[in-house]
Amino acid sequence: MSQPVAPANANLPLEVYASRYFLDWMMSENLSLGLTTYQSSRLLLLGTHASRISGFERIFDRAMGLYATTDRLWLSSKYQIWQLDNVLTDDQRYNEFDKLYIPRIGYTTGDLDVHDLVVDQTGRIIFVSSLLNCLATVSAQNSCTPLWKPPFISKLVNEDRCHLNGLAMVDGQPAYVTACSRSDVVDGWRDRRRNGGCVIDLKTNEVILQGFSMPHSPRWYQNKLWLLNSGVGDFGYLDLKNGEFEPVVFAPGYLRGLAFWQHYAIVGLSKPRSNDKTFSGLELEDRLIEKQSDPFCGVLVIDLNIGSIAHWLKLEGVVTELYDVQVLPNVKRPMAIGFQTDEIARLLTLDPMMPLFGAIG
Repeated sequence: MSQPVAPANANLPLEVYASRYFLDWMMSENLSLGLTTYQSSRLLLLGTHASRISGFERIFDRAMGLYATTDRLWLSSKYQIWQLDNVLTDDQRYNEFDKLYIPRIGYTTGDLDVHDLVVDQTGRIIFVSSLLNCLATVSAQNSCTPLWKPPFISKLVNEDRCHLNGLAMVDGQPAYVTACSRSDVVDGWRDRRRNGGCVIDLKTNEVILQGFSMPHSPRWYQNKLWLLNSGVGDFGYLDLKNGEFEPVVFAPGYLRGLAFWQHYAIVGLSKPRSNDKTFSGLELEDRLIEKQSDPFCGVLVIDLNIGSIAHWLKLEGVVTELYDVQVLPNVKRPMAIGFQTDEIARLLTLDPMMPLFGAIG
């Protein structure tokens, strides 16, 4: 049984449906969710308000990588990376929203095809540039500062060769990445979508497991390396001792975006592009037919204790693909300011006044 939900923003061209206890789960866990929508260029913020799910959108061209803390969001778009800061204190509200994220710092990178984006323990932004087949950080002068490339990539060049896409952190430092192939020629990964994917250990520079189909979103949680075997439809983890992938749940769609909270995994789900060769010929197609299931776009909440889907949310309408998912703990109803209206020009917030000169005496 599903529960239709009306987004709080009346202009949101979406229909949102949730399983019976999805709202109760969000309220009991006291959290909200941040989503990026890739093809429809949206940052979506889902919270709760007046016993309903609150939905809020802002437009950021080709929104993809998302990293969140309670009071800050980092977001990659087509040619920029944005830092959005919450300007409300715990006891403040803005139109009944308890978090108000405003773009404060922007880095113009050019179109590097930024996928996963994280912030390390020193506060440094690190992101995956699929175009350059490398990890990089922002630069004050140039498009980026490259940090690392896979050993099978012969040189840094703006050719998406292996489709490096996912980055996992361990103890605040980059630890593992996923790639759709080990190809070293432009666009070579597309011919190896079915079983060319791999996981690389950044410390050893070694491929620790291969044979995946378009893997995404590696994440380290509870001493396990989890990832999405997207071309097959499996969420699972790597058994690093035995060198095997252990599927936990099959999902009815193209998996992309993964976050954790307590004993739950929150997984993003997309509809495969029916007219795009990139998504055709994958095992996912056969499994959907076998299980007599139609793919959908939305979010799955997976109970790690029992390995099953506890709750779900479906997005229908303009949004058919998600890229990233983030949990916002202790946030009930978030919103963000964007650039499509003049609200960002009119809303002013100030630090406490500071003396122009240091104290004398």
